[in-house]
Amino acid sequence: MVDYPGAASPPFRLSMLIYDRRYRSLTIQAVVFILVMLMASWLIDNTLKNLAIIGKTLSFDFLFRRAGYDIPQQLIPYNSDDTHLRATIVGLLNTLQVSILGCISATILGVIVGVLRLSSNWLIARLMTVYVEVFRNIPLLLWILVILAIFTEIMPAPRDYRGENPAANMIMFDLIAPTNRYTAVPGIGMSNPPGIIALGREGISWAFIAYATVLVLAIIGHRMLRKWARRVQDRTGRRPTTWWITLAMYLLPVLLLTWHFGLHLIPPVLRGFNFADGINLDNAFVVLWIALTLYTGAFIAEIVRGGILAVSRGQTEAAFALGLRPGRTMSLVILPQALRVIVPPLISQYLNLTKNSSLAIAVGFMDLRGTLGGTTLNQTGREMECMLLMMGIYLILSLIISGGMNVFNSRVKLRER
Repeated sequence: MVDYPGAASPPFRLSMLIYDRRYRSLTIQAVVFILVMLMASWLIDNTLKNLAIIGKTLSFDFLFRRAGYDIPQQLIPYNSDDTHLRATIVGLLNTLQVSILGCISATILGVIVGVLRLSSNWLIARLMTVYVEVFRNIPLLLWILVILAIFTEIMPAPRDYRGENPAANMIMFDLIAPTNRYTAVPGIGMSNPPGIIALGREGISWAFIAYATVLVLAIIGHRMLRKWARRVQDRTGRRPTTWWITLAMYLLPVLLLTWHFGLHLIPPVLRGFNFADGINLDNAFVVLWIALTLYTGAFIAEIVRGGILAVSRGQTEAAFALGLRPGRTMSLVILPQALRVIVPPLISQYLNLTKNSSLAIAVGFMDLRGTLGGTTLNQTGREMECMLLMMGIYLILSLIISGGMNVFNSRVKLRER
């Protein structure tokens, strides 16, 4: 090797932090970071001083005081004698419930509408276009209020289901009874309950643990079966038929547990002035769920349509040339490739739906915004603490959703060799 004079790096000098581009970017980042930290410290110090002037201190002790208000919709036991912290947890669980259900139903609706928008049937395609354009161009709050008005003014009262010739009839095989006060849906009962693991005031049923264990084992078995089928395909060139084994792994254990525990539906029955035996869902929850589903589903439909159109038409023609039918072509060829385009913007829609659930305050649904940012804030006067907690919780939820979807996106994205 030949050594050239002057090839060695020159000694470091302070002026290189500005004039040497190897260090200049680091210098700019350090200066910006220091300025941001100084601004944040000034804001915090100024806030604390202003709170002290009006006789307030930043304290979260109010979370452990008695709440003193009721929450109609609750997933864990709660009463007015519990603390504000427990009320916040109940509100958070309500937010998670409507967000998760909304994401699932909006995704199903969006995929169906997005595919139908590309249908060769002119009427179906136009109807789906009307749905998308109407719902995504009107604010979500207005849709929540419209659907609430429909439930309040049009839905029958519980007494209308009484008698031999009732004024209203139950729907879905006489399992669901929508009313102007609540929606009665079937409950789940067990003829042979396995017992409950007591965890304070809460409890976990052994049946839930059994079903969860079976599901996890089925997922593990399915992954192992796919790896085995891939090895056989690489060795022989033919992929073995495994769908019936997968179906058996998921279905048979669930059916066996259902038979063992005697799991069955308990339909709602009108007794007196209200439905009993089933579950009476507060219409505030149902209205919010429907509005979030219809509104977000319209955006997801456009994302799905754009993802499908991004796949080359040659892929469809090649699938047809191999004898695949349109339905199989869509499920096996088009949608798997379109996922690489669909997933990134889909993350934003899930985040928007989760944050839009805070509009539950418009219908009186006690979610995180209605508990911590509503009644608790008004009772305690701790507006700064409540706002900081709410912002932190929504930030954590958004980061969890974004992180999980990014992991899924990394698994379906195209890998170049």
